[in-house]
Amino acid sequence: MPNGEYVRYVALGDSQTEGLGDGNDTAGLRGWADRLAEHLTAADARLQYANLAVRGRLAAQVRAEQLAPAVALRPDLATVVAGVNDLLRPRFSAAEVAGHLEAMFASLTAAGAHVVTLTFPDVGKIAPLARPLRSRVLDLNTHIRVAAARHGVTVAETALAAVATDPRLWTEDRLHASPLGHARIAAAVAETLGLPGSDRSWEQPLPPRPVPSAWHAMAAELRWAATFLGPWLGRRLSGRSSGTGRTAKRPGLLPLALPLNQRD
Repeated sequence: MPNGEYVRYVALGDSQTEGLGDGNDTAGLRGWADRLAEHLTAADARLQYANLAVRGRLAAQVRAEQLAPAVALRPDLATVVAGVNDLLRPRFSAAEVAGHLEAMFASLTAAGAHVVTLTFPDVGKIAPLARPLRSRVLDLNTHIRVAAARHGVTVAETALAAVATDPRLWTEDRLHASPLGHARIAAAVAETLGLPGSDRSWEQPLPPRPVPSAWHAMAAELRWAATFLGPWLGRRLSGRSSGTGRTAKRPGLLPLALPLNQRD
């Protein structure tokens, strides 16, 4: 479909696509997929948008719960982003995760959708205590690229931009993008799709910031581990998920109201 003429956009995924880190559950979540839908709406007011993503979902769960409803919505554009929750698990197989992603790529492209996915930044540069996961991230990204190439899926290479690991693009939990991070992801996808008004400015570095002392850096790591890592591990050991009992925030295709600063 020519650039700028997408009118049925469906987003599949986990917490990042749901929008955690950009807004809250009381006022509402925005997130990169919503921001991309806003860009699409600015290009074509006919756009209808559904977001099936639910926090905490593994790639297999995204496939089992979201793929069939997504295909039924007959999207001409679909984004599929999942796998981060998998690579944080003790048992992880990049090939297995990519297999679930590829199944979604195949079904959605066969149904006529232009599919877009992302690569993931090095989590070890975002949270130093997560450095042991670096090889998993690189392996998953490689598998994603191969699977995407087999099905003509567009890959927004957010992993390759140095700014992707800037702490200011992430919330305090270091697992979810901040509002600025979500904005950069949306801009990256828009630029990859060649949408009107998009460019490569999403890759630009942020202004320099003071470098913390070694003591302050270590203290920050300990606070992060106590505040976020510990509770996260506790949920995993107990088999609980942040997404238990939750459903998609936009299960059906609906027009998206633009923010006031984007309206004519």
